[in-house]
Amino acid sequence: MIALDTNVLVRFLVEDDEGQSEAAAALIERTIAAEEVLFVSDVVLCELVWVLTGSYRISRNDSAKTMRDLLRATHLTFAEPDQLVRALSAFEKSKGDFADYLIREHARSAGCDAVATFDRALLRERGFAVP
Repeated sequence: MIALDTNVLVRFLVEDDEGQSEAAAALIERTIAAEEVLFVSDVVLCELVWVLTGSYRISRNDSAKTMRDLLRATHLTFAEPDQLVRALSAFEKSKGDFADYLIREHARSAGCDAVATFDRALLRERGFAVP
């Protein structure tokens, strides 16, 4: 199994560099043809949302749709897909970053009651608390 870096997913999705986009697509096509899967880490997904919304100015809604499509892709695998789905759902409904909600999901799975944060917007939501 091969793990994907953020830049490979970005090139595949955005197609802004012909050579790298073709290489990313070829890797994914080879993986599908071989009936194998590619691993995508939580960190890569956090970076992906950050790059799409920040550098490429893709809306939260479109970034969330892209994330949902990736989570449904049968040729991709993730460490904790249920946590990702919950974090993505919170990202779609709230004001925080995807990474904030994924941090909360990781904390919950570790038995934590809350995530201490100075982010005022997050303090209005369950699972975040003043330090």
